[in-house]
Amino acid sequence: MTASRLTATGRHSDNALLGIYLNDHLAGVTGSVELARRTAASHRGCGAGEALDRLAVELAADRAALRMIMAALGVPARRYKTSAAWLAEKAGRLKLNGSLWARSPLSSVLELEMLQLGVDATGAAWRTLRELAEGDARLDKAQLAELLSRAQQQAGTLEELRIRAASKAFTSPRTP
Repeated sequence: MTASRLTATGRHSDNALLGIYLNDHLAGVTGSVELARRTAASHRGCGAGEALDRLAVELAADRAALRMIMAALGVPARRYKTSAAWLAEKAGRLKLNGSLWARSPLSSVLELEMLQLGVDATGAAWRTLRELAEGDARLDKAQLAELLSRAQQQAGTLEELRIRAASKAFTSPRTP
């Protein structure tokens, strides 16, 4: 029986549910990597650009770590989910942001908030896996602690960038 099948009782096996969960997170971090790369490119030459470039690299490393963890657990990556996330990120570029042809200051706020959601979700996955590591020797507790620490740092960086972007977008210049 494969991890994606139902048991004889008509229920998903624990491994099947873990496979679904990890593949959903793999899809999410795939979308986050694409969004981080695009957001970093749109901020090149300003203060946020370097931090976003670093974030994009770290998120790609997180995705690679998740793939390795999935392989160690015998969970196959479901390409259709990662492809759908990649396409969803591309479609997300069509959002209404108050400016038809040019980039709006609202774009940065929304992109940073979406990145925060992705980083928070990935952090939740690391916490879940860290808990599972207590009973599963295939999971490296030290690696998961490092990944969780990095997710917390990423969340802090994104919050700082988001606050600056929101202030810029929603505060009109004051005239004397």
